[in-house]
Parts: sequence; C-alpha cells; structure tokens
Amino acid sequence: MKLKALIGLAAATATLFAAPVRAEEIVLKVAHFWPATALSQQKILEPWCAKIAAESDNRLKCQIFPAMQLGGTPAQLIQQAADGVADIVWTLPGYTAGRFPSVEVFELPFMTHNAEGASRAAWAYYEQFGQKDFESVKPLAFHVHDAGHIHNNKRPITRMSDFRGLKMRAPTRLTNRMIAHLGATPVAMPMPQTPEAVSKGVVDGYVLPWEVIPTMKLHEMTKYHTEMDASQPSLYTTFFTIAMNKARYDSLPDELKKVIDANSGADFSAAIGRAWDESAPAARQQAVDRGNQFHTIPASEAAEWVKVGDRFAAEWVKEVSGKGYPGQEMLDTARALIATHSAR
Repeated sequence: MKLKALIGLAAATATLFAAPVRAEEIVLKVAHFWPATALSQQKILEPWCAKIAAESDNRLKCQIFPAMQLGGTPAQLIQQAADGVADIVWTLPGYTAGRFPSVEVFELPFMTHNAEGASRAAWAYYEQFGQKDFESVKPLAFHVHDAGHIHNNKRPITRMSDFRGLKMRAPTRLTNRMIAHLGATPVAMPMPQTPEAVSKGVVDGYVLPWEVIPTMKLHEMTKYHTEMDASQPSLYTTFFTIAMNKARYDSLPDELKKVIDANSGADFSAAIGRAWDESAPAARQQAVDRGNQFHTIPASEAAEWVKVGDRFAAEWVKEVSGKGYPGQEMLDTARALIATHSAR
C-alpha cells in the first residue's frame, strides 16, 4: 500500500510540475502571383502575417508562396482559395471574366482619386452588393491600386487618336474594354506575362500603376508614359481581393477567428490602398532617372476622355442590369462611397 501511495504521489507531482501543453500551431498557406520582392508581399502580407502571429501568441503563422509557387495560373487563384489548395490568396477577381460582375464597377474609367479612399469604399460596397458573388470564399480585404497610367514603346500618347493601331495589354475584362473604347487593340494577360510580351513586341504598350513597373523592370523596356492631370480622377484602377478558404476559417478556434476578423475588413483594405498610394512617387522616379519621356493629359483635354468613360459606364450598367443586378444603383453607390471616403 505504501508503494502504491508513493507511486501515486510521484505521478501527481510530475503532473503538477509538467510544462503546460502548447496549443497547436496553425500554418496558413498564402499564395499570390507577384514576385517576393513586390510591395504586396513585403509591405502588406509579411507585416500582416507578423501581426496575426503576435496577436495569436504565435499560434497562427503564414507560409507565403509568391509567384504562383503552388502551381496554376493567376486566374486560378480565387478557385484555389475556394477549393483549399491555398488557405489565403491575393488576386484580381477580374482575372476570371464575368464571375464577379458586382465589383467590376470599380474598374470603370475615372472612378477614383486615390487608392486609400477607394479601397475603404470597396469594402463598404462589397457589404452592400458583393456578398453573393464572393460566397465561395471568406474575403479579408478588397482594394484598388493607385492611379493607372499608359505606357508604350511606339509613340507618345498625347490624344486619344494616338491609340489607333496600338496593341495594348490590360489585366481584366473591363480594362480591356476601356482600351478598345480609347481606340487601341486590347490584349488580355495577367501582369506576370507583361514583361516578356513587351520585350518581344507582342504588345506595344500596357496600362499599369507605377509601383508594379520597376518591380517587373518594365521601366527599362518602355519609352513613353502618359498620365492624366493630377486634378482629374484616375484613368482607371484595378480591383483586388485577399480571400480565405471558408472551411479553413471555420475550423479555427473562436479566439483565432477573432484574430483574423480583427485584421480584416475596411481598415485592412484602406491600409493596402494607402501603401499603393505611397509607393507611386519612388517607383515613378526610376522611369524619370532613365530618361523616359513623359506626357500629361491636361485638364482642359480630359473632358473628351471622360465622355468616353461615361459612355462606357452606361454600357456597363445596361449589361449588368440585364443579368439581374441593380446596375445604376451599384454605379451611383460606388461613386458616392468613393467620394465620401476619398474626401477624408
């Protein structure tokens, strides 16, 4: 009996002083199409991953897969999130043409003034109009990039007639249609394919914001850059999402769901937009330093361009209304939200 008592006491003592069992560490696979050196990974994803790790006591961690390292194409990223190939993806809904018509409105010409305000507006707009389109995933952020500009090697673009005969790359269904409305021949392709297409002359030019250009070394392949007057809305922008696999999110303990939720939504979206806004001057300067040629479309000439944008917007409203969406209400709401949040 004494021996049993001693064994029991030893076991109890061992249990009392044993190190506490550490909660399981959860590694989230995060996939995107940019190179690892891009702003998107270094200024957004890596800090975000560090934040959720700190706030979860290192129970949530990320493994980032840049440049499509999990396989597939950029257009497949959103489905990879839906299917669980990746836990989180960063992509353009517009890479899958026609699948997310509700949010295309942000890619119409002359909608935005800055990425931060428009990105906060994008989240509010999604809550009102986009939830059905994105029901296969759990969105963490929606954002747009800073002002998109025109870049080409054929000739300076000083008026709309200069687009005639040019083959221009654009990323999504709506940006390609914008190129066609301006008079060029659109060539659809994801951003990672653009440098090769430019270097081989497959396209004469492209539309992109400044941040992306030095990341892809496109400023070294491009002669001419055209920008709208700073007083005017951006010629165009592109709509992005960071989205999570729903089952992966649902499998998390409640306390870890709260960490994800606290680092998602309108504030996260606006922070991404702000990072894009802040990136533009330094990226643009690299093209200046190479001696590339710049042209600004003055405000006095912008009205003609805006009229083209207005006709395009009316066509879009008619098209999506025919699919059962409240097209005019979506356009009016997007414009109002962008104006409200961009004025802050």
